[in-house]
Amino acid sequence: YPDPGRKVCPHCIDKRSIFIRILSYMKNYKLRAALLIVFMLLSATANIFRPYVNGNILFDEALAADGRYYGKIGQVILLIAAAQLIFLIFSIIQGRINAFLATNVVYDIKVNVFRAMQELSMRFFSSKETGSLLTRVNNDSSRLTYFFHDGMPYVVVNAFVMVGTLAVLFSMNVKLTFLILLPVPLVLYISKVIFPTLNTLHTKRYRTVRYLNALVNDTLTGFRVVKAFGKEKNEIDRFVRANGRFTDSVINISTYASTAFPLMHLLISTGSLIVWGYGGYQVIQGNLSFGSLVAFNMYLGMLYQPIQYMSDLVNWWSDTMTAGQRIFEIIDAVPDIYEIQNAYPMDKAKGHIELKNVSFSYEPNKPVIHNISLEIRPGETIGIVGKSGAGKSTLANLITRLYDVDEGQILIDGINIKEYKLDDLHSKIGMVMQDTFLFSGTIAENISYGRPDAHPEDIIQASIAAGAHDFIMKLPDKYDTLIGKEGQDLSGGERQRVSIARTILHNPDVLILDEATASVDTETEIKIQSALDRLIKNKTTLVIAHRLSTLRSADRILVIDNGRIVEIGTHDELIEKKGEFYNIMETQKKALEIGGVIQ
Repeated sequence: YPDPGRKVCPHCIDKRSIFIRILSYMKNYKLRAALLIVFMLLSATANIFRPYVNGNILFDEALAADGRYYGKIGQVILLIAAAQLIFLIFSIIQGRINAFLATNVVYDIKVNVFRAMQELSMRFFSSKETGSLLTRVNNDSSRLTYFFHDGMPYVVVNAFVMVGTLAVLFSMNVKLTFLILLPVPLVLYISKVIFPTLNTLHTKRYRTVRYLNALVNDTLTGFRVVKAFGKEKNEIDRFVRANGRFTDSVINISTYASTAFPLMHLLISTGSLIVWGYGGYQVIQGNLSFGSLVAFNMYLGMLYQPIQYMSDLVNWWSDTMTAGQRIFEIIDAVPDIYEIQNAYPMDKAKGHIELKNVSFSYEPNKPVIHNISLEIRPGETIGIVGKSGAGKSTLANLITRLYDVDEGQILIDGINIKEYKLDDLHSKIGMVMQDTFLFSGTIAENISYGRPDAHPEDIIQASIAAGAHDFIMKLPDKYDTLIGKEGQDLSGGERQRVSIARTILHNPDVLILDEATASVDTETEIKIQSALDRLIKNKTTLVIAHRLSTLRSADRILVIDNGRIVEIGTHDELIEKKGEFYNIMETQKKALEIGGVIQ
């Protein structure tokens, strides 16, 4: 199997159906497409008459003593110039329409690909490399620009030119025309032979591009880890190897193409030798005028140019259809999480959450959650603890419906979450996570991400409640300060407080705190915890935490082990029970004593 990362075998796709589907993107620009074809045909028609004017009229009618326009060189030159001017005008108009059409169609394709990606579920993104997705959105979509700009329109016009030129050639000299067409069947046969090989080579080149993009993305995203471990040379070596494979794939395509296509062009160019040889003999015999021979040779160039284009079409077709196939894999992907028809709106969530016999697995036969049943009352704060990999974050992902349960059901306010409108469900549940993500932009834009229309005063009030206002006011441009990718210009605690401000402004009815203070120092944790206490007031809250001391105020605490609830109760009840929670608490206490944090 050529590419295990793709669910659809590239050899099993009907390229013609992909071609028709790519072409369907022009339906929104029917008028411009029609105008493009009209002006291309007009340009081609004007071009077809140029050899007749330059050859027959100039040599046989204007320069020959017995010609109809003998001595009228100036008029003939003006006629030639007019023909060239008309051809130029039509070409300019055609080029301008073509540029608009190609750019806008590819724009539409990119939007469709990105929109389709946004509708896909977490399971899709967790199984794909970032570099692969970037390649599909940018590189593959851009390759279709050639399809619309230099590909499809010229297929039409070159087909017209070939038919028109052949008609003129047959009208001028039937026998000579048949002679120059002798290499064409062999050219078509070679095209058929090299097509599968080129298709394979382009597929291999795509895989190397995908891996190279993924490597660069990982290295740039994790550059701190690279620096911390001093692995710059390792990353350079990895890049050199990946870039080498990409270079080899490009060289293989170029080598193959530079061998096959010149051979095809050589076969095609033999027609020119036939014209000068046999045509020259006929001129000497008086059976063909010199002007007709010149015109015939010019027409031959016009015929061979489209034939050469059609031979290069093999390479173009292979590359474009491979890119189109990968794009449609994204567009046609069916999301795991979807909204049912007539879904319920959720104007206000009371926060009554029920889990009934819920089971879930990321991979078949590897369950992460086992038959969990739980009821969370409105306004209740539930702590969730357990070892790494026990299923704590998975439980939060299921409640927010980032994944769907395999068995059982989750209800909010008595209705299965699968029956709610997705936008309403996600807008009523807020999450503050350990790995805070901030977008490139201003601090104000990040805080108002959930409410883009928020008033500046609301943004400031949310920042004050999150304990972020003071440090924001010390920044160079205050709330208009630009932050880099993932908020790299801010400390971990500052990023976390901006994230909390974002959630406060969003004002969800149900709140999930997933290790919200796990990666900050004690002083910062106190500030963040104070902000969180204000945030969770009167909200149904799930708090996932490793530091058990942060859960003392929780109404109840769940202890999860291997995807099952093994204990549930208040902090004091679980300590008194001396079960799993007590053991975790004692283990943490001993770790702190060893580290000298407590005596």
